Amino acid sequence: MHREIHRWRSPRLDKNMEVAVYGHYGFALLMFPTAAADFLEYERFHVIDSLSRFINSGWVKVFSINSINNESWLNDSMPPRHKAIRHQQFNGYVTEEVLPFIHSHCGGRVMTITTGASFGALHAANTLFRRPDLVDGCIAMSGVYDLKEYTKGYWDEDVYFNSPVDYLPNLNDEGTLAHLRAKHHIHFVSGQGDHEMPSSSVDIGRILSGKGIPHEIDLWGHDVNHDWPWWRRMLPHYLGTKF
Repeated sequence: MHREIHRWRSPRLDKNMEVAVYGHYGFALLMFPTAAADFLEYERFHVIDSLSRFINSGWVKVFSINSINNESWLNDSMPPRHKAIRHQQFNGYVTEEVLPFIHSHCGGRVMTITTGASFGALHAANTLFRRPDLVDGCIAMSGVYDLKEYTKGYWDEDVYFNSPVDYLPNLNDEGTLAHLRAKHHIHFVSGQGDHEMPSSSVDIGRILSGKGIPHEIDLWGHDVNHDWPWWRRMLPHYLGTKF
């Protein structure tokens, strides 16, 4: 499998950030890590191996980025307002640095799908909903789409505009809605076992239905828990059956 590591100093985050790239051709799959993990997490937990047939065949090119969750909502020593600012800086890093890098690496604008598990699922979905002009779909696994689950009671405008269950019901911009209604790859999948929250996927599905946005809510069994063996099955399942 072709593998590259790229890094640059992000002007928006004022720190070095790495991106792992797997593959040589295909549409772009942008992976957000879980919790406070890094850009090699999906490799360490063998998710990349589970996608090898799609990567090696040139069906998909994978871009796995770093998180800064431990510098925002997962950092208990930071003031909440600073956490919200850092979250917004990360959004800017993704849209203004990572996505242009993907386009350059792929030789132009290609179909770009975001994905992630757990906290990564929130980032994947939020990136799509905020910038459907740049992102073509998402595969969100085992996520919670209410940012307030992580803010410990803190609330401000930046929390609102990064919490899909809060801002999507009030989304009335016709341009953004037109982009979202044209999507064919909005997938939310969750188990119903230990530490999963399938109700979060059901809630986001209800909101999307009310807005006329095509999507799929896929709840796996009560034996499916919040862990890597299932994410290693979910992601290749979707790449193999939906794309």
